[in-house]
Formats: sequence, structure tokens, C-alpha cells
Amino acid sequence: MSTLFTKIINREIPGHIVAENDKFIAFLEIMPLVPSHTLVVPKKEVDYIFDNDNETLSSMIVFAKQVAKAIKETVPCKRVGVAVIGLEVPHTHVHLVPLNTMDDINFTRPKLKPSHSELSAVASQIAKAYNS
Repeated sequence: MSTLFTKIINREIPGHIVAENDKFIAFLEIMPLVPSHTLVVPKKEVDYIFDNDNETLSSMIVFAKQVAKAIKETVPCKRVGVAVIGLEVPHTHVHLVPLNTMDDINFTRPKLKPSHSELSAVASQIAKAYNS
């Protein structure tokens, strides 16, 4: 059965996509820790990040770096933090979280609930920065 992320990749369900190439996709977390919290996901469905082959793993980090640069251009933040938890959806994914404080990447804090229009606006801004 396809994961939620595969359904976004295949456009079976909507996602606020900010970047994409032939191997990876990046889209906004719908219940983010902070605005612009983005997920980077390989298109090949593999549950555990370290079960990916070396080429996929290294290419995913390079893609994430490009997305992080676009986030940093778009969102006022000191840095873009990276986290791999991997328990929420059984499909490899990297969290890119704009950081101004250490608490911004605290996964135990209450999640935000932005509207569809808020997510669309942010996704558009990050995508524009990514594609420039």
C-alpha cells in the first residue's frame, strides 16, 4: 500500500510542493512546528533512512541543502535545522525547520494549524526562491 507521501508524489492527494526533481520532492508539513517547516522525501518509497543506498542518501542531502537555501531566503531565521525522526510516516523524510531558537525544532510542542491559503502562499514563496 502506498504511503501518504507516495500519494502526494503521485498527485493522488494535494501537497504544498516547494521543489521537485526526478528523485526527490519537498513539500510543506501541514502541521508544522514553525511556518515553512518543510519535508524532503525521496520518490522511491523506503521506510528507514539508512536503508536507502548511498547515492540516494547523499543526493537527498544535496537536494535538501538547495531547499534549505530557498527557505532561508524566504523566512526570517538564523538557520534551517535538519531532523530525521522517521516514525510518523513509513517513508524516508527529512524535516527542514527554520530556526530562531532551539525550541523551534522541539517535536513535543504543539503543532501549528495553518490554513490551506497560508500554506499555498508560503509554498509559492519558497518555490520561487528555489527556482531563481
